[in-house]
Amino acid sequence: MQTETLLYVILAGIIALLLALFQYKSKRKSMSKLDMLFSFLRFITIFSVLLLLINPKFKHTTQVIEKPNLVIALDNSNSIKYLKQDTEAKSLVNQLLKDQKLQNKFNIELYAFGESVNKLDTITFSEKQTNIDKVFKQFLQVYKQTTSPTILITDGNQTYGSDYLFTSSDYKQPIYPIILGDTVNYTDLKIQQLNVNKYAYLKNKFPVEAILVFNGNETINSRFVVTNGNTTVYSEPVRFSKNNNSKVINFTLPANRVGVGNYSATVLPINNEKNTVNNSKNFAVEIIDQKTKIAIVSDFPHPDLGALKRSIESNEQRVVTFLSPKEAIDRLEDFQLLILNQPNNKFKKVYDVLNEQNKNRLVIIGTKTDLNFLNTIGKDYTFEITNQTEDYQAELNLSYTPFIIDDIDFESFPPLKSNFGSVSFSVPYQSILNKRVNNVSINIPLLATFENDSKREAVLLGENIWQWRAQSFLNSKTFNPFDDFIGKLVQYLASNKRRDRLSLEYESFYTGSSKIEIKAQFFDKNYVFDTRETLNITVTDNHSSQEKQFPLILKNNHYVADLSNLPPSEYSFIISAVNENISKSGNFQILEYNVEQQFLNANVTKLEQLATNSKGKSFFISDTKDLVNEILNDDRFVAIQKVNKNVIPLVDWKYLLALIALSLSAEWFLRKYNGLI
Repeated sequence: MQTETLLYVILAGIIALLLALFQYKSKRKSMSKLDMLFSFLRFITIFSVLLLLINPKFKHTTQVIEKPNLVIALDNSNSIKYLKQDTEAKSLVNQLLKDQKLQNKFNIELYAFGESVNKLDTITFSEKQTNIDKVFKQFLQVYKQTTSPTILITDGNQTYGSDYLFTSSDYKQPIYPIILGDTVNYTDLKIQQLNVNKYAYLKNKFPVEAILVFNGNETINSRFVVTNGNTTVYSEPVRFSKNNNSKVINFTLPANRVGVGNYSATVLPINNEKNTVNNSKNFAVEIIDQKTKIAIVSDFPHPDLGALKRSIESNEQRVVTFLSPKEAIDRLEDFQLLILNQPNNKFKKVYDVLNEQNKNRLVIIGTKTDLNFLNTIGKDYTFEITNQTEDYQAELNLSYTPFIIDDIDFESFPPLKSNFGSVSFSVPYQSILNKRVNNVSINIPLLATFENDSKREAVLLGENIWQWRAQSFLNSKTFNPFDDFIGKLVQYLASNKRRDRLSLEYESFYTGSSKIEIKAQFFDKNYVFDTRETLNITVTDNHSSQEKQFPLILKNNHYVADLSNLPPSEYSFIISAVNENISKSGNFQILEYNVEQQFLNANVTKLEQLATNSKGKSFFISDTKDLVNEILNDDRFVAIQKVNKNVIPLVDWKYLLALIALSLSAEWFLRKYNGLI
């Protein structure tokens, strides 16, 4: 409290005392006990009121000892059990948790990681993927600006995500890798990689590429064999040595029957080979009898055209052809979908034929589009013409229902260049994406679809979508999210199939290590997405006839069933609505493949480099006796004393108001009791 404030408080006390005495001091030389009591109560009241007016402030100081964190991250993937390190890993975790010295010095935080990172609940070693990269990305957010040495218990073999050595460079904490697994180099022969297209066409041959790798010093002979059921469809002898330790085999297989063809590729094991699991890989190819043909019609070149072609043809079921308006006139019947890039008056005959044949189309509107031409020839929408342009960002419409759209982080994409002004639709439409300007949604469609007279059409009101594909790659290190988005739009536009109230989205086959999801949409009788319905899926193993039933979970504008825990097999399923007699069925296969069983050894070199880069130290699981002392004796990990100073104004002290009320009430009651009122 400042000196000036203290003087005010003393002055307030004197004033309160004088006023109280003035009111109750009689002419007698001495005051009665009752007058003294009244004076005291009045003094309390006046002094308290004056204190509130002065409002002195008090400083409250607290001291807190903040211990550093000790972060323990355990690899909970299947590879730890396969390498027979699960017992040692559990024992080490229990030892660290029970160490009293560590508990006294650190706040111990325990995590388990596989495909994701979570607080450790139970140790199962059942995760199908290992993403160490995600560990450091998540810890970077949680333990930023703290002292948090990190113990990483793992074999160092990552199956998913970016290089964790690169990611860990941003995580400014000492890392202590505990290396799980055998460090002895065993002789091993394996299929390193198998490359094959997802689709092939009936009565054609599809290419397959196999990469075989040998780890050993002697010269060995083996055989590479591919089987379809009990039939051998390809076989080739292979020879390896210390210097000739890899081989790429390219071959083709016939596509003789429509449907999913299952194959098994095997390089025959050599004598005394320890790991034979990685000698085989299963793969599947879906045989289809025709391609979807799509034409992109444009009067001039544009980067968008190449980006669309690459996205569309990322699905082998589709083929794209570039045409000028003049070339397109006589070939429109050859295609299931037309993409019209920035139409002008040269497209008149194209539009005449399209309207006559009622063909589906995607129209791209950009800065070179002749809006007057479109307003004249079109019946479904018209454009406001301002002769100005604007940059528009995208905002996903979560209420869009014709097909399932995943949010691929559209809001991070660069803006598209478009004509400034509104667009008016004369038919019912739904927006996939809406326009945003300066992060403000303006409720004008950027990408919309509609159906009219059994014709489906989409309108993209912007150019430079090639930048979206590039940004999608920067965001996720792959083109797949953007290509899948374009693929779903093309699939919807290329089909005239009548909409069903229950629609499904799933793959014909999945690999054992991938995420297995079946998505569904359910609509009411007016074809409005219905969030009130309950959907169940019944999955039947075609080999064992075992049935399992799961509820589908509502997620944005679709329902989803996660079947990732199903073992490899062939399955049939039925999805049914509980409240209505509507159901749909399908089939899928899960191929046997466990990426976590492909490793023989721990990645010692990488884990030791991780420790060196972070100024930590690596330990083998068999030699961790010095781990605790290493951490306890490190001068970098000390508790921090923090002093918190809080300034508390007296006006916030509620008890003072209670004291004023109490003193006034007591004075009034006593005066009333003694007949002075």
